[in-house]
Amino acid sequence: MEKLPKGVKRRVTLYIVLRLLVIVVLILQIHQRNYNNVFTCILTLVLFMIPAIADRKLNIKLPTALEVVILLFIFAAEILGEIQGFYLAFKYWDLMLHTINGFLMAAIGFAMIDILNQNPRIHINLSPAFVAFVAFCFSMTIGVVWEFFEFGMDTYARTDMQKDTLCQTVSSVDFNPAGVNVPVVVSDIQETVIHGTIKGEQTELVIEGGYLDTGLRDTMEDMLVNLIGAVVFSGLGFFYIKNRGKGRIVPSFIPRLKTKAEIAETEKELEELRQKRGKTE
Repeated sequence: MEKLPKGVKRRVTLYIVLRLLVIVVLILQIHQRNYNNVFTCILTLVLFMIPAIADRKLNIKLPTALEVVILLFIFAAEILGEIQGFYLAFKYWDLMLHTINGFLMAAIGFAMIDILNQNPRIHINLSPAFVAFVAFCFSMTIGVVWEFFEFGMDTYARTDMQKDTLCQTVSSVDFNPAGVNVPVVVSDIQETVIHGTIKGEQTELVIEGGYLDTGLRDTMEDMLVNLIGAVVFSGLGFFYIKNRGKGRIVPSFIPRLKTKAEIAETEKELEELRQKRGKTE
């Protein structure tokens, strides 16, 4: 550890600390027999391996800043958000994560063009505006696909990933007694009464303060903040290319292909690791 640069030391330390925290939560969830959360912990540990897989298998170098943000993002979404209930405890926790996701996915989209441009067989010369546009579109596409996933889970697995929103006003053509395509606005809704079945028993639920919008507003807010994150990075990327690679922020979040020397160094490290494992066995 002493031979590692300061930035790498911090990254490795963060990685170890986060893994230990997840393992502690995993043990607690097993003890409480909450197996859904056990699966979430295992998934988190697997997702933590993404930077290592990109580095060793795909020969893609992740900047330290990007790797740190990815690790913290996974921990904040899965452990803090899902298991510790931060999505409910903190009103803007989900929106914050979706904003960061929009920023990161724009960086990935930007990197894809950059990596293709480095390949001598696919060398392309695109304008800064077009590269920024592709990065933006990639980020928004990932955001839409994720919302499809949330909708699918809520529909078929009966989860509540698309959180409900309490609203006081509704506008609908279904309330028009004439049956024409003119919406009727109902405002200042005080309560909603729901008659349904819970575990086989007829139940009446009273929702005070309005009615529940089942996921639409949550989805639109998520897409809006995803758009903000995507626009911010795409704008930074545009000026980064425009100024011929000057700046610090954009390079800190763009993965790149390893050089031949870096690939050789990685292979050497893997070989040394195999030899150590062979000796211990």
